[in-house]
Amino acid sequence: MDDEQPPPIAPEGEDARDRSLVDDLRQLANDGRVLLEAELAYQKSRAVVAGQGAKGIAGWLALALALVFFALMALVLGLMLVLAPLIGGLGATLVTVLGLLLAAGLSAWAAKRRWDGVSRALAEDEAKEGAVP
Repeated sequence: MDDEQPPPIAPEGEDARDRSLVDDLRQLANDGRVLLEAELAYQKSRAVVAGQGAKGIAGWLALALALVFFALMALVLGLMLVLAPLIGGLGATLVTVLGLLLAAGLSAWAAKRRWDGVSRALAEDEAKEGAVP
């Protein structure tokens, strides 16, 4: 280990004086192109994996939403069956429809509040960015 020499920077048989700056720049450009192609291939393979994962997630999410929809339909039907003997068929229908409309209205109101909050936050960010030179 005492007598070991570090490997030469330039390949054996090629003296740095024999190379030109143009050749070095061409080699650098070629190395950069190879690196860019490798990086693009890597990112493309990552995108393919993410896309396949997203398809699976979307499928399971669609199934979950369908099952929630059917559960809500069962709840509505059960509510109508329970209320019908108490307040009649028409009354049960009206109570159920009004309850669903109330729930839909509250959901829309909550969504609007969140939308307004996000819009305000984005407008403040744009105002701050416009003020900074």
